[in-house]
Amino acid sequence: MPRLLNRVYNPTQRQSLAISASASMVAILLLTLMSIIGFILIRGSAYFWPLDIYTLTYANSQTGVTAQAFAQIRDESMRAPLIMQSGEQGAIKQRTEEQNWWLSYVVEGRVTLSRELLDPANVLSVSKNPNVAEITLTNGETVLANPLFKTPTQTQRQALSNLQEARVNVDYLQQQIESVRRAHLSPIHEELAEFDRLGVANDAPARVRLTQQFYEHQQTIQQYQQQLAQYTLEVVDAQGNVSVLMLSELEHIDFSNQLNTLGKVWVSVSRIWAFLSDEPKQANTAGGVFPALFGTILMVLLMTLIVTPFGVLAAIYLSEYAPNNLMTAALRIGVSNMAGVPSIVYGVFGLGFFIYAIGGSIDSLFYADKLPSPTFGAPGLFWASLTMALLTLPVVVVATEEGLQRVPSGIRASSYALGATKIETIWYTVLPIASPGIMTGVILAIARAAGEVAPLMLVGAVKFAPTLPVDGEFPFLHLERQFMHLGVFIYDGAFHSQTDSQGSSMMFAACLLLLLCVFGLNLIAINLRARLRKRYTQGA
Repeated sequence: MPRLLNRVYNPTQRQSLAISASASMVAILLLTLMSIIGFILIRGSAYFWPLDIYTLTYANSQTGVTAQAFAQIRDESMRAPLIMQSGEQGAIKQRTEEQNWWLSYVVEGRVTLSRELLDPANVLSVSKNPNVAEITLTNGETVLANPLFKTPTQTQRQALSNLQEARVNVDYLQQQIESVRRAHLSPIHEELAEFDRLGVANDAPARVRLTQQFYEHQQTIQQYQQQLAQYTLEVVDAQGNVSVLMLSELEHIDFSNQLNTLGKVWVSVSRIWAFLSDEPKQANTAGGVFPALFGTILMVLLMTLIVTPFGVLAAIYLSEYAPNNLMTAALRIGVSNMAGVPSIVYGVFGLGFFIYAIGGSIDSLFYADKLPSPTFGAPGLFWASLTMALLTLPVVVVATEEGLQRVPSGIRASSYALGATKIETIWYTVLPIASPGIMTGVILAIARAAGEVAPLMLVGAVKFAPTLPVDGEFPFLHLERQFMHLGVFIYDGAFHSQTDSQGSSMMFAACLLLLLCVFGLNLIAINLRARLRKRYTQGA
């Protein structure tokens, strides 16, 4: 028995078992992580991939009337009830599941797209028409229809070319309208608002002159709009109903049924670019996420600029100056415990202290003429960055202090022996060597701040912000403005797209983008940390 125990529990076997257990845990962790990322990638990519369009003949389950509609299957998991034959005609397998279709039909003279659940038993036939297009409008709405391109003297390709030329003219007219509004109407609105604040009479010469200029520029805009109304596109739904779309509201046209795999990849790439550069539409279920992406990166950068100097200074005091007594130990415990405080508590503190107390005081001192409308006494970018800096401060302090403590005491002694003061030793010797530890704290702070949602909803992040915090108006960076954040965008969209597969795919795409943002910011910080470690610790 002793020999058996020695054979089972000898140090070599215990070490092998520990290595095997550790490797298994790492493999399970990596497999779980890759599964999560793969699931998000698959569901998110569905938002960009062009889907085939079917001509669907079905019987209304209530009235029994037969109808036709152009349709798409938005949820890939619901393809099972449909069996296509040679890509043209289809037979329906009789199953109990409902088919998740997006149907396009005419409501009040306009083609619209609606999600409907159809019993496969009510679907009579399915076919493909290569001339049916997926038409995306500027407001994010999507319709399925057959554009009326064919004329007695033009092919579809020639008609499409003429359509592109017409859209160039439409873009020019829209630019002229926007130019008049920006150059003339906006300044007039600002001057009239100032007159209202000063109490200038309605019949004052200056107000009358501005009012006359306003109507003149408004007439110019109406002339441009009348020219825009001449550029239209007629579309036909599956039942032959004709609708008219303004070219000014047309975003792009995709003939999905005519595309091969390479063509669909190209369309997907163009949609990815639109997703990154466009603003949200249709209650954050269509369009892009540029304002949320911009706000997330800007908030994280501001938070990093705020938390890094404060965290480093606090760590320097605790490591280099604070006496080793009960008070210092309690302070370290307090800093460590701050990392475990729920994030919503920081949001409530930021709302009460930063916004209502400090922001309200700033408004009463410097913006009294704009009260009761708050300027800094309302949620905004600066208060959000400050709140997130407070939330991530313990992480930076602890990581920086550990980096300072790892600096060999002999290096400090050598600096003192050469006549350097304590502050010179810290600044020129200790901090450069501890800089990799500082960057570790910054990396952890970025990772946590980028993914937080609850506190940001209280201190500045909103569902939709009409303007960006950065623009061409002085002071260019508007810290008092509210902003959009990818985390808040995903949170809001998740509650509004539970029955909307397109909106759900958009949320998964936004999740993937948020992961890429965190990964990119961390990659930059990790690269900087590696450079600092190579520069200051090599050969130490």
